[in-house]
Amino acid sequence: LNVVDRRCTGLEVALHSRSLSATPMAALSRAVAGIRDSSLIVNFPGSVKAVKEYWEVLEPVLNHAVDLLSERDDGVLHSDMAKEANANGH
Repeated sequence: LNVVDRRCTGLEVALHSRSLSATPMAALSRAVAGIRDSSLIVNFPGSVKAVKEYWEVLEPVLNHAVDLLSERDDGVLHSDMAKEANANGH
């Protein structure tokens, strides 16, 4: 936890939720996500299966996270992003 300056608790909850939907063993996971300077840091699990489950959560939000961290404002609305994610099956 000393690696991050600010925790991304919403992302942590989403990662845990996805993992718990696959196995109750995910309750033992140390899903930590946070920000240090302008970097997003995510503590990935040790199994390939669990990493794929995390990626299902991270992929749809990654571009927006990068925009927020780089303080870019391209005028993209959350509603537009949600429509795009739904169109892509996320």
